[in-house]
Amino acid sequence: MATPPPDSGEPVGPALAAAADWLARRDRGLTAAEQDDYLQWLASDPRHPALMARQEATFALMRRLALWQPGGGGEPNPELFAPVAARRRRRAAPWWAAVAAVVALMAGGYFFRARPVPAPAASAAAESALATGFLRVNERRALPDGSLVELKDGSRIDVEFSPAWRRVRLVGEAHFTVAKDPTRPFVVEAGGVAVRAVGTAFNVRLEAGAVDVLVTEGTVRVGPAAAAATLPESLPAAAVVEARQRTVVSLAPTAAAPAVVSVTPEQIREALDWQAPRLQFFETPLGEAVAEFNRRNPAHRLVLQDPELARERIGGTFRIDNVEGFVRLLEVTLGIHGESSGAGEIRLRRLP
Repeated sequence: MATPPPDSGEPVGPALAAAADWLARRDRGLTAAEQDDYLQWLASDPRHPALMARQEATFALMRRLALWQPGGGGEPNPELFAPVAARRRRRAAPWWAAVAAVVALMAGGYFFRARPVPAPAASAAAESALATGFLRVNERRALPDGSLVELKDGSRIDVEFSPAWRRVRLVGEAHFTVAKDPTRPFVVEAGGVAVRAVGTAFNVRLEAGAVDVLVTEGTVRVGPAAAAATLPESLPAAAVVEARQRTVVSLAPTAAAPAVVSVTPEQIREALDWQAPRLQFFETPLGEAVAEFNRRNPAHRLVLQDPELARERIGGTFRIDNVEGFVRLLEVTLGIHGESSGAGEIRLRRLP
């Protein structure tokens, strides 16, 4: 068995809770100061990287279970919900030789490795699907009026249109690009707050106790929704928020009136970083992961110098446009060095 990391004396429970908190904060995007705090927390205890990988794996499993529906068209997989002991009797899974987790903000995810194994024979479709990488993107939806919505993973909307108005109820976070129609106002309701637009682009995030509105184009009016019963009385009837401005409306009964503040292009990029598509891998051979990065980044080609490296198995979530961050994680976790040879090619080889 693998030797557990040394015990720093910190109880696992609080550390695991801290890992869950960092996972949630990382998912919505870290500021520069938060990134420094996060990396310091990772380095402060040898168990912290592994706890982050554990939380990420649990979150991924919960997401797959949430998407599961009965009556699927595929062949049933008897191992999907089988007890661990039963699964071990059916097939011999490779033991982990080492698990190293490093989470880098520029890569946008966690990373782990398993012992290289020979290429398996043909397996069930469900097993193959789990072992390969796939593109994780936020849902893009076109509304009946031609408006576009990009929903953050895990968010949802209810759409209700009439000849006189367009209403969308949001839980979570979404970016809206509204088709112009002066005769039918477009209203997004979240947590009792209404964001009203005619033709503009803006981001709305409903979080614990607040609604964050960021305008990227045009102008919106932010005020209480008609059905809101718990909004603070200090909320103005219609706060005007223009392009490159944001306001955060507190839902606390005694909250002060929200301020409208200007934001820099960098702050806008940080706030909308969740829109970037990401690649997810689970026990994926490095050769397949490299091929997937190459397919989506033709200007940056990764080349494995040693064929044996292709059999290393990795897992994690990575921004598809951040090849350099992916290579840095390979260096830290697998001892694989990336060397640029010009013309956008990066050669990967094992460090001696």
